[in-house]
Amino acid sequence: MPVISMFYGIIIQLLFYDNKEHKRPHIHAKYGEFAAAFDIETADILAGSLPSRQIRLVQAWIEIHRDELNADWQLAIDGHEVFKIEPLK
Repeated sequence: MPVISMFYGIIIQLLFYDNKEHKRPHIHAKYGEFAAAFDIETADILAGSLPSRQIRLVQAWIEIHRDELNADWQLAIDGHEVFKIEPLK
């Protein structure tokens, strides 16, 4: 599972060929023992949980980088190498 960004203790990942369970473009965010999948288009949580502050940080980061995330998503579901994306600063 490639790490595409890390910020404020949050690790953002994409899975290769991961378009079957959630059926839409999404990312995986981990923070300590918490993990959640976020929809790229809406920034809503699809599964799992994070503390509320980290949810807001991930959602803000998705809004800023939506185009890059969609491009990486397509690469990942096709099994190609993905690109790193700037962290939230």
